[in-house]
Amino acid sequence: MKTPKRIEPLIEDGLVDEVLRPLMSGKEAAVYVVRCGGQLRCAKVYKEANKRSFRQASEYQEGRTTRNSRQARAMAKGSKYGRRETEQAWQSAEVAALFTLANAGVRVPKPYDFLDGVLLMEMIADGHGDAAPRLNDVVLEPDQAREYHAFLINQIVRMLCAGLVHGDLSEFNVLLGPDGPVIIDLPQAVDAVANNHAYTMLERDVGNMASYFGQFAPELRETRYAPEMWALFKAGELTPESALTGEFAEETRSADVHSVMNEIDAVKREEARRQALRTAEDEPQGEPIPPWMR
Repeated sequence: MKTPKRIEPLIEDGLVDEVLRPLMSGKEAAVYVVRCGGQLRCAKVYKEANKRSFRQASEYQEGRTTRNSRQARAMAKGSKYGRRETEQAWQSAEVAALFTLANAGVRVPKPYDFLDGVLLMEMIADGHGDAAPRLNDVVLEPDQAREYHAFLINQIVRMLCAGLVHGDLSEFNVLLGPDGPVIIDLPQAVDAVANNHAYTMLERDVGNMASYFGQFAPELRETRYAPEMWALFKAGELTPESALTGEFAEETRSADVHSVMNEIDAVKREEARRQALRTAEDEPQGEPIPPWMR
């Protein structure tokens, strides 16, 4: 097939030998199967900002670091340079997340190189060497659904332990390889500590998994893994080996109305005492101050 213009620099640099076929086109990138020596890999070509349907919402950008203050100012102003830097940061975030998560033991495609808006990475194939299907394209038995759900909950935990939340996890960006699910599409991954929306995104990711696998094993829809793992994370107690139950009871202690009213009355009495003392100080000298004011 004709080589896409954006992949030409990778061929010139000897990173890619040949583009074989398009694999898929998503909301923020087009993916091609390429040959690199004797291996098949994927080249993910990011779409320009004005051609994407996925918007870089501010909640995804929050907490991301920039190289320097000039870059940060330009990105904030939205200048031409700033837009280019924002684009570069958005694309580079996936590369950084892939390396971080692969090192943390999360099952993601192995990244190889990133050049001019093209990410070269491992191709996830099925048992026949063809591109692996997405979860959305398969039908599961109840036991398979439970197994894959448990596996992905552990992967989400591992991501969180590595300080990241996927932010857009669903059945559409999980591939089913020969060894099980593989998580893909990570340019919108957020910092679990620095981003104030991290828990909301975690809850949505976990909820999407429960909703999808719940089609085949309905009891999974009732699980509450997100608040359970987040509570452990905040307490510094979450590890990849944490045994989660999927149950989480919110702390609901009923108010002790009698004690609260007693405290209010005590505050009122103290204020009345202080007011009486202030009044007594303003009166002419020689008049006795009642004992209860002293």
